[in-house]
Amino acid sequence: MELGIQGRTALIAASSRGLGRACAEALAGEGVNVFVNGTGKESLDKAVAELKAKFPKVTVSGVQADITTQDGRKTVLAACPKPDILVNNNAGPEPKLFLETTHEDWMKALEGNMVAALMLTHAVLPHMVERKFGRVVNITSAMVTTPRAHMALSSGARTGLTGVMKGLSRDFAKHNITFNNMLPERIDTGRQYQLATRMMKIKGWTREEARADQISGIPAGRYGTPEEFGATCAFLCCAHAGFISGMNMHLDGGAYPALV
Repeated sequence: MELGIQGRTALIAASSRGLGRACAEALAGEGVNVFVNGTGKESLDKAVAELKAKFPKVTVSGVQADITTQDGRKTVLAACPKPDILVNNNAGPEPKLFLETTHEDWMKALEGNMVAALMLTHAVLPHMVERKFGRVVNITSAMVTTPRAHMALSSGARTGLTGVMKGLSRDFAKHNITFNNMLPERIDTGRQYQLATRMMKIKGWTREEARADQISGIPAGRYGTPEEFGATCAFLCCAHAGFISGMNMHLDGGAYPALV
């Protein structure tokens, strides 16, 4: 299928690796010029070089900045002030039981997983309205709809973001701007490595045992792949997805237990 976004421009936050990188790769593969963002120069330069080599017909730019800060967001927006596509993403908070969390933990989680996305969206929306096209995709988490006690920081911040985006989806639909959320669970990236390491410490498991436990809760019987995740992002950004907005898209191998 021709997605109808060739020549468009995408700004993908926290995209030098992991799920953000998967989205950048999928969009570049569809002919979209991409701005890749990361905090580490080495990993960012590596991602940009690899994407340029794989997709020589598109423009790939790297922006080193921390989007959790105002200065970082200014840097990113100075490099790409008028994207057609915005993919909001950031590393998730550290897993902690609620009684282990502190005020500082909550402020960090809110800034990183709610405020950063809202401020980037706030900055680019007027330009999307002008051109009558915009796609905003938020990489959130399955913890939005299936909260867990040890993931309170994640579910709290990301549910707040989800609420705001739902309201925006109704207000800006007439401008051909969509807002959708991708809710990953058990996609085989560094995040799963981090969570497996946590369980190894708590349970005394080997890494193989920790990963087997993760997979045991997935009806598909396997991890999801970054490529599957990126392809879904590209579709939500495409010209044909203009009637899909305000939705939470679970990518979890059938793990989400509810009907709606």
